[in-house]
Amino acid sequence: MNKIIKKKQLCEAVYLMELEAPLIARERKAGQFIILQVDEEFGERIPLTIADADAEKGTITIIFQVVGLTTDMLSRLNEGDNIPILVGPLGKPTHIKKYGTVVCVCGGIGVAPLHPIAQALKEAGNKVITILGARTKDLVILEDEMNRISDELIICTNDGSYGRKALVIEPLKEICEREEKPDMVIAIGPAIMMKYSAETTRPFGIYTLVSLNTIMVDGTGMCGGCRVNVGNEVKFVCVDGPEFDGHLVDFDNMMLRLNSYVEIEKEKHKCFLDSISEKKIEKQKTEVH
Repeated sequence: MNKIIKKKQLCEAVYLMELEAPLIARERKAGQFIILQVDEEFGERIPLTIADADAEKGTITIIFQVVGLTTDMLSRLNEGDNIPILVGPLGKPTHIKKYGTVVCVCGGIGVAPLHPIAQALKEAGNKVITILGARTKDLVILEDEMNRISDELIICTNDGSYGRKALVIEPLKEICEREEKPDMVIAIGPAIMMKYSAETTRPFGIYTLVSLNTIMVDGTGMCGGCRVNVGNEVKFVCVDGPEFDGHLVDFDNMMLRLNSYVEIEKEKHKCFLDSISEKKIEKQKTEVH
């Protein structure tokens, strides 16, 4: 059992949790993730990036957005509750070295996995430029944390409620056009955002790394659910990734696979919420009588 030490809501439908996991905290490296299951009998296994870790305290931090059944179930747990299944660290860690100037492009919740990577890149002596994007001001998270480790921070919102009114690819293109262009770009966020970030850097020949968020079950390469086409090869995100050269990833195929179970997930989520409502009604009836 892994106890929830801390729970905090960062913004609408986005939560931070600090979990008791001493072995994972000691071994994890930037870019790696865990797989958890909220209920041993009911619920799926989902991958979540390790946003931070404290080896001395024996804790790891995860940040997640409620988008489906399992993340909804997770968001209903509180401090002191336990997560029965937690496996990690999984995946290949980010290759950290001194590249020169690195641009970190964060789309929405993608800032959570990018934070430890940007931190490690900064500690390795890189100049870090961060582009932080969100739909609106209320959805901007980890601004202070990214500002502390960035030499330059650019904030974009789709509606212009904070920072620039722009998509992240606009300032990314401007940075690529500078006289001293960046040596590397790493983009993490929605698949469509990573796709267009890679297309933005392609004409400039700038190495672009992306961290893929595919469907995943076991995390050991056995189920094949996370397979993606990278160049002329089939790769498994859980063991070969999660990071790949963005110029080689077949994003269209990946997005097609990501949407395969959307309707099933919606139906399961509805059934779960209906079940909770029924339990509340029964509890109220019992209290009245």
